Amino acid sequence: MSNLAEIELLHEVTQFFYHEADLLDYREYAEWLKLLHPEVRYFIPLVRNVPRMRDNEFTREQQDNAWMDEGYATLEKRVKQILTNIHWAEEPPSRVSHLISNTVLVQVEGEPGAREVTTRSRVFVYQNRIDDEVNHFVGKRIDTLAETEHGWLVKHRTVHLDQSVLLAKALTVFI
Repeated sequence: MSNLAEIELLHEVTQFFYHEADLLDYREYAEWLKLLHPEVRYFIPLVRNVPRMRDNEFTREQQDNAWMDEGYATLEKRVKQILTNIHWAEEPPSRVSHLISNTVLVQVEGEPGAREVTTRSRVFVYQNRIDDEVNHFVGKRIDTLAETEHGWLVKHRTVHLDQSVLLAKALTVFI
């Protein structure tokens, strides 16, 4: 891939992430679901405080406990629950801002129009509820996007939060 093609692809992927963040920030959850691949895996492992053993620092996908370890059907159920307007942890709804930065292309497979792209990014999510309830979610994100005739879709997402204990009362935001 030429440098120009790589720059164009990175710009395209970054714009996709910004669009996704806008949908989540403006509570357009039904539209956000359309950005997910039917075979999506959305994984936020727990963090273990272990001495110098990087392989054991995070729980394993579909094997250990996790903050989230879900496919499309479960994510869709979460969205439907939020959209009922009677979701106990989101009433009244949170005000949320997603900041995505430092996106780099890790791997590109396939030909234009049918590529799979793996990226690494940094993420900061600010959540405010009621008057003074504030939560911050900070971490590193690894995404695999699939290029389809309808645009990019999130096929796999792993979020490594930089905190071993979540101080939020509930994890009700998508990161």
